[in-house]
Amino acid sequence: MRGFPAKTGLKRSLFLAFSLTAGLSLAACSDIGSTIDSLFGGDTQADAGPPPDAGVASNTAPPTTAGAPPTASAPVASSGGLAPMVTIMPVAIEAGADTGTAVNKTIQTVRAQVSGLEGKLAANAQRLNDLRNSGAASASSYQGSKAQITTRLQVGTTKGNPELVSQWNIAQTSLDAMAGNINALNALGTDVSNDSSNAHFALDQIGATFNVSGAVDEDHRQLSLLQDETSQTLVMIDRLLSEVSDAVQRQTSYVANERGSLTVLAGAIKNGELYGGTPGVTASSATGGVQLSSAGTPLVVIRFDHPGVDYQQVLYAALNQALQSRPNAGFEVVAVSPTRGTAASVQIAQTTAKRHAQEVMRSMTDMGVPAARMGVASATDPGAADSEVRVFVR
Repeated sequence: MRGFPAKTGLKRSLFLAFSLTAGLSLAACSDIGSTIDSLFGGDTQADAGPPPDAGVASNTAPPTTAGAPPTASAPVASSGGLAPMVTIMPVAIEAGADTGTAVNKTIQTVRAQVSGLEGKLAANAQRLNDLRNSGAASASSYQGSKAQITTRLQVGTTKGNPELVSQWNIAQTSLDAMAGNINALNALGTDVSNDSSNAHFALDQIGATFNVSGAVDEDHRQLSLLQDETSQTLVMIDRLLSEVSDAVQRQTSYVANERGSLTVLAGAIKNGELYGGTPGVTASSATGGVQLSSAGTPLVVIRFDHPGVDYQQVLYAALNQALQSRPNAGFEVVAVSPTRGTAASVQIAQTTAKRHAQEVMRSMTDMGVPAARMGVASATDPGAADSEVRVFVR
């Protein structure tokens, strides 16, 4: 695995103020200790290789080709599998007699094109079924690993348990396989979209051929039949394209959300406990002096008034709630120092406050907030008795 984050080892308590409008779920990372770009402005699709072969048998019945007698059509579907199958009924393309006219030559050419589209329709429907099965298998593997990690964390375990790190890597591999599956679905969508364009072009050719002189009545009969067959084929292609688009959207959303869960689990493994009990905990269930704040106040105020202040749980809850309502939010971490005492003591207090601010930022990075989304500043407050770190949503 890459970049498993080192433990900060800090335990700090805090006074917490939440903005009434704050809250947006933390995005996650593709490695433990790094953040996922998909939820923070990047691409949700990983550059993964082709998905593993689901090994699903095909019951596809090929359409009737030009020049051969029509046969009964059969649904294009896979036998068995984890995901519901897409059923496509190929259209039988009826062969026509050669009348010897120039118009009939055009008819034969278009008929061959439509027959080729029928063959691709059957193959692409099977590709979609296989990819959906592959994605379902990867999701099942991912959820199994995630459940094992959560269970161990729930009952208690050691910090940075290597067994959980190994399970986390397995979960990440499964999620990466789903990302590769999305890439394959996008490629399939491109192929089906091209087939749809070709079917529309064939339909236009048929309509134009009706106006060509030199045709006999049999030519027009064949044209009318081919027009109907092409229209039916186009309906099936567009239906398949819709199925592919839905699959891409579902899997993209799932992978993006689960990247966030992986980031939370990464921090939980490092600390040996789940933040807030479970990934995605809301701030209202966190402990440690949680209070709602009025507009314009900091999202979080951490007062370092004694050694060993424990602030990670409530900080996570506050960030989680803030990110739920504002997915593109950034955060300003302000080191606040008191102004009491001599010039030397004020200088020491400022240095201490800045160090605390850096510690809080490292904790926020472990929780899945990218460094690009955070800024740091310093300030003094005559009313502050001890150094504080105030986190604002920007």
